[in-house]
Amino acid sequence: MTNFNWKSLLKEFSNKLIEERDEEDWDLTPEMMKSGWLGYPAASEAEIVEAETRLNTRFPASYRAFLAVSNGWRNSDWTEMHLYSTTEIDWFTSRNQQWIDAWLSNADDLTVSDEKYFVYGADQNYVHLRREYLSTALEVSSDSGDGDVFLLIPEVVSETGEWEAWHFGNKLPGANRYRSFYELMEKVVNQGSFIL
Repeated sequence: MTNFNWKSLLKEFSNKLIEERDEEDWDLTPEMMKSGWLGYPAASEAEIVEAETRLNTRFPASYRAFLAVSNGWRNSDWTEMHLYSTTEIDWFTSRNQQWIDAWLSNADDLTVSDEKYFVYGADQNYVHLRREYLSTALEVSSDSGDGDVFLLIPEVVSETGEWEAWHFGNKLPGANRYRSFYELMEKVVNQGSFIL
């Protein structure tokens, strides 16, 4: 099993965000300022399993490991986005079927070749997404308030069992895709914001 250094990564994210703000213009408690931690308490294994049972799936290792360090993540930048807790995670279809329908109805051609699709990093084109995957996506964040959301895609699983992760949004329009939730969050931390 791959080791994910969530504690260090999320601590770095906390520090970046705290440095940019103060208690007057943001909901920072003295405890948060002192601890330098903007996450939540860890989810227990029982809470993670309960969410998996409710959704009839098993989360990929990097996402499980994230929840075991912080059960979600509070709204912590200029967006309205927060990462869901184990009780909030749900399939994208349950809250956003109209959004999915709009994307599917506007598609001239749903087929994206592997050559175009499986490109990550700076060379990828966010319009080369497979829209049909929206119907099976797991929603792990709230909407940013500007039409952005984080999704995990169980249709694309790596050799290590990681699900592809999307920063999906209407403004792109499309998805910035990552090989795993951990890779997506590394980008978030580097940017210092949920909007990538």
